[in-house]
Amino acid sequence: MQRLIIFFIAILLTGSLGAYAHWCEQRDPVRYLSDLRSHLALDQGRPSARGNLLGIQPELVTSDYQSVARLRLKLAAYLDHARDLGLLNARTVVVLPEHIGTWLLAVGEKDELYQAQDRQQALRWLAASNPLAFSKALLTAQGESRLQDALLRTKAKTMARDYQQLFGGLARDYGVTLVAGSIVLPEPRVEHGQLKVTTGPLYNVSLVFDKAGNPLGQPQRQTHGEQAVASAPASRLQVLETPAGRLGVLLGNDAHDAQHHHLLAEQQAELLALPASEQASAEQAQALAGRLQQHGLRAAIAVQLRGRLWSHNMQPRSLAVEPGQPLYGDAHSGAQLINVWL
Repeated sequence: MQRLIIFFIAILLTGSLGAYAHWCEQRDPVRYLSDLRSHLALDQGRPSARGNLLGIQPELVTSDYQSVARLRLKLAAYLDHARDLGLLNARTVVVLPEHIGTWLLAVGEKDELYQAQDRQQALRWLAASNPLAFSKALLTAQGESRLQDALLRTKAKTMARDYQQLFGGLARDYGVTLVAGSIVLPEPRVEHGQLKVTTGPLYNVSLVFDKAGNPLGQPQRQTHGEQAVASAPASRLQVLETPAGRLGVLLGNDAHDAQHHHLLAEQQAELLALPASEQASAEQAQALAGRLQQHGLRAAIAVQLRGRLWSHNMQPRSLAVEPGQPLYGDAHSGAQLINVWL
């Protein structure tokens, strides 16, 4: 009798594991109508052979991350509109928001993740539907919040691949220099033209692609860490040669640190791309304008995500900065383009 009970328990466990494995493999498509519209919120200056800084504030929802192709469709629609308006040329530098790449971790997931009430619930669905990858990531997790750290590592290799293919492909297809927003990855680096990840600390990083779709320099790390994201020294700041001029990139709150502006000015930066997750206050915007004037920079653009990603509803105004003069995009809802001729 005891052997019979053990036999039936084994069958139930095997069946349960099989059903769980089958559930994990199911990825039913989520169908919805995507709004591909955008509007020009600010167009500063006159068309010039020196090029332009073009900020894109996409309006995204969770289902936009169901596939790379779906996200690309939306971003390409914004770039198509910019091209129709005459805002794209060989000297254009396009700037995308902070963390637009981080949510590539949601690509190819189950419908429950996209329908989650908040981001933490979405991450729990990510762990539940990727048990082996999550367990492996948990072994290399670091910091105080090991669970959060592991969740962000679970799909790091595919996220890095998708990030480069998506944003490098857009830069190549539209013939522009593209600041690809940011993505959280474990100590990423560019090797032989490819973005690679390691088992090191998590960093919030941004990569710039040239008009051939190739990475320029190494990933720019955020120097002030947030939660599971490690800090990088300010000495890691880099200035990149672009057709529009020498470009510096500051992520998030780094945009408001006077030391970082000084270090970039020492490297003769002329332009600033500021992928952000929060709208700058009036005081911060005025301080940015003053630093551009102080250090002789020509222009800067700060952009954030718009739309609704789980419980986070966002409609920030974009910001363009010229020496001594901050300029905001309008407060209307929807995707925004913000342009500064150089």
